[in-house]
Amino acid sequence: MIQMPPPDASVLAQRQAIVQALRDALPGAVIDDAAETRAYECDALSAYRCAPLAVVLPSTTEEVSRLMRLCHDLRVPVVPRGAGTSLAGGSMPTEDAVIIGLSRMTEVLEIAPGDRLIRVQAGRTNLSVSGAVDGLGFFYAPDPSSQLACAIGGNIAMNSGGAHCLKYGVTTNNLLGVTLVLMDGSVVELGGPMGEGSGLDLLGVVCGSEGQLGIVTEATLRILPKPAGARPVLIGFDSSETAGACVAAIIRAGIIPVAIEFMDSPCIRATEAHAGAGYPDCGALLIVEVEGTAAEIGEQLTLIRDIATRFDPIEFRESRSEDESRRIWLGRKSAFGAMGQMGDYICLDGTIPVTALPQVLAGIGRLSRDYGLSVANVFHAGDGNMHPLIIYDANKPGDLDRAEAFGADILRLCVQAGGCLTGEHGVGIEKRDLMSEQFAPADMEAQMRVKDAFDPDWLLNPAKVFPLEVSASRRERRLNRPADAA
Repeated sequence: MIQMPPPDASVLAQRQAIVQALRDALPGAVIDDAAETRAYECDALSAYRCAPLAVVLPSTTEEVSRLMRLCHDLRVPVVPRGAGTSLAGGSMPTEDAVIIGLSRMTEVLEIAPGDRLIRVQAGRTNLSVSGAVDGLGFFYAPDPSSQLACAIGGNIAMNSGGAHCLKYGVTTNNLLGVTLVLMDGSVVELGGPMGEGSGLDLLGVVCGSEGQLGIVTEATLRILPKPAGARPVLIGFDSSETAGACVAAIIRAGIIPVAIEFMDSPCIRATEAHAGAGYPDCGALLIVEVEGTAAEIGEQLTLIRDIATRFDPIEFRESRSEDESRRIWLGRKSAFGAMGQMGDYICLDGTIPVTALPQVLAGIGRLSRDYGLSVANVFHAGDGNMHPLIIYDANKPGDLDRAEAFGADILRLCVQAGGCLTGEHGVGIEKRDLMSEQFAPADMEAQMRVKDAFDPDWLLNPAKVFPLEVSASRRERRLNRPADAA
């Protein structure tokens, strides 16, 4: 069971004064009614909930700066929140925290096709960034499954990826600059139209920092010309291990498709019942998409067919039309919603070397039998970013604890295979107590010293990323330091 720290009694004792100060600072933007704050008591890791002290919805960088300075002076913790789609509890509040939400910050600030960039406020949704430049022949490459809802600020916080990150990279590979508001209200610009210059790569430090260092309010993003064409193929196999071996063979051959997506049998059945995409009844399938000119697409698909044939596929279905392409992707895009038919589930996020896919999938199967819980696998196979879905019954006592223990063992398996705890969901509260599985004490100390520099009082996004006892003692030590050591 994931634990959260007890609230700061001194902050709760000042609740009314804090709320009034927030209202004075930003009239018409504060939510403190108990019924209304319930909408913010959790993110997509909905097994855990806690109502915040208050929620504030600014519209500009200046307003965020004003709020941050106020909370800093009152020593009130702040939880940044984009769209609340985090699957790791990255934006879960604490009882003594003020949520600063970005949902009103959705403006497009600049589009420069000649420089291949767009600048937006950080509350703008991922999909609407591509929508803003689609008519100009461009698109924004990172495409998380939640792209219809997730906010750019959250994508930056978690370094989100998506199905097409195999070719185009994750958020950090498509981020040129940010406007960042620090805990004391200071506003800094990192990177810019030409990306980071000389000196420390602070933009790289901020991307993926999970709201520990500041709040991103504006982002300059790289946009790319839309490809001449794209075509997916669906390849069915008799087992997950065989499908994993085929992925490794494709990558080993030096072919870089735009996407390689994996779905196993439980996931296929659920998505077929939900979306009716026409997938084959098989042990696992791959969706491989390539792009380019007609000649380039034909050449790549010939090579992929030759490789897949070595693994005796049950089916090799090549799209011949826009409608067929849409249907091939339909089940994959519907997968996370479809899995709800099977019960409650935890969606994990671990990354492994592609060559380790067969043995890790086999290991997950063994763990599933040991724990007596079903697991479905759907993930970005091309870069080894796995998303096992553990099915459990939230109404059955002990089932959540068992599912979490199962998930922790899967993530340990990923680390042991040479991978890491997260590829795009982040650590949040979900994996913070597993950080010692991947990082030595000296490694975590280095990370925490970076937080010390950006957020000396440890007020930003409390109880996330670092093991609870480590972060709690760190914050207490910083708050009790002598004044001349500030």
